[in-house]
Amino acid sequence: MADMEPGSTVSAVRSQRVLCGEEIRPAVILIKEGKIHSILPDSEAPVHTAGKVLDVGNSLVMPGIVDSHVHVNEPGRSTWEGYWTATRAAAAGGVTTIVDMPLNSIPPTTTLGNFHEKLRAATGQCFVDTAFWGGVIPDNQLELRPMVRAGVAGFKCFLIHSGVDEFPHVSDADLHAAMKQLQGTDSVLLFHAEREVQHPAAEKGDPHEYSTFLRSRPDIMELEAIRTVTQLCLQYKVRCHIVHLSSAQPLELIRAARRAGAPLTVETTHHYLNLTADNIPARATQFKCCPPIRDTANQELLWSALKAGEIDMVVSDHSPCTPDLKCLDRGDFTQAWGGISSLQFGLSLFWTSASKRGFSFSDAVRLLCKEPARLCRLDNQKGSLIPGHDADLVIWDPEKEFMVKEDNIHHKNKLTPYLGLALRGKVKCTIVRGRLVYSHGSFSTQPLGKHLFIQDHCEQST
Repeated sequence: MADMEPGSTVSAVRSQRVLCGEEIRPAVILIKEGKIHSILPDSEAPVHTAGKVLDVGNSLVMPGIVDSHVHVNEPGRSTWEGYWTATRAAAAGGVTTIVDMPLNSIPPTTTLGNFHEKLRAATGQCFVDTAFWGGVIPDNQLELRPMVRAGVAGFKCFLIHSGVDEFPHVSDADLHAAMKQLQGTDSVLLFHAEREVQHPAAEKGDPHEYSTFLRSRPDIMELEAIRTVTQLCLQYKVRCHIVHLSSAQPLELIRAARRAGAPLTVETTHHYLNLTADNIPARATQFKCCPPIRDTANQELLWSALKAGEIDMVVSDHSPCTPDLKCLDRGDFTQAWGGISSLQFGLSLFWTSASKRGFSFSDAVRLLCKEPARLCRLDNQKGSLIPGHDADLVIWDPEKEFMVKEDNIHHKNKLTPYLGLALRGKVKCTIVRGRLVYSHGSFSTQPLGKHLFIQDHCEQST
């Protein structure tokens, strides 16, 4: 393999294993002006390709990962993460596009002015391409159309307290107001789908035991929230998306709504597919997130739903914080910040578990690349190895195992429930629009990512 400096412009990638549709074959990917120009069988590739050819031997070449659920937390909470560290971690994990959530930055992305502030904070800091979600909060419905025109990928709302006061959750009236604004656009409304329901207080338990926290967020909270989402989705026919599904119980409701014609999609995350409540030690607050990690039987149902195409995609929901907010010294699950850091390890986490369950590489591309790109309306340029698409590639060794250690984590804060875990599938190189942004532990000196603005084809002037 020619030693190519990170930052180099790559004009061709040659490998014995290129994922072309459903099959893997030797091929050369020719790249021109940041786009895939053509994919040729190895035998037909020109011997002397102009420019630099990256020969990666037997490493697998796939479209770069699109992680549509990332909390970067800049501006305002950049001690938690930040664009520089988040996008380097992404590049190290083969993620070529992230979509940044509208919280937990200060200010949140809930007005056009706040969106511009976020863009200023991200400028010159992104090692991978970055798009942005807006937010729906009480009484900001007149900000939505201007943000659609400015290029946000869609909007997120909470049906329960978000964890931060500057991003309040919405009432039914707020939802109807937002839906009316989004009708006639191609935009999408994302739901944190948990609702407060009357259930026996769980505070009685020991706050150091995970089971106490789990009992405080029962499945019915997701079920009732998703009932609301499906009704709204059918009523307004606005695209709706359920983020981080953790309970398998609402799957029947989702199936029924889709059969009835609801334009509804659903994601789950790496932590719900890889971690289970049964194995969370006392005081191990690095495992806390909302909705919570549930039991093994529930996890198997999520895997079955993924296999059946009932869950559309898998994302990280990377939601870091500073170590003190995890209350590790007290080990109190009720007080700790809820959020799990996994942006850098999504591909490896997924492949470690999915490969044992009979998932193929093309399943991985569908769930980690194509569907997240489609959710954000980036599927015309991201998520597939086809001519005309951006030359965003992950080059990795799916068979190689590695250990998650603090010194190989590029997130700003190193705390993660995956520390010490052996994972399968090691990323070797990451290419964003034909530029080598990461190679064998090293990054390009300059951030080469760009901001992605989503064009709304249905946006009528109001």
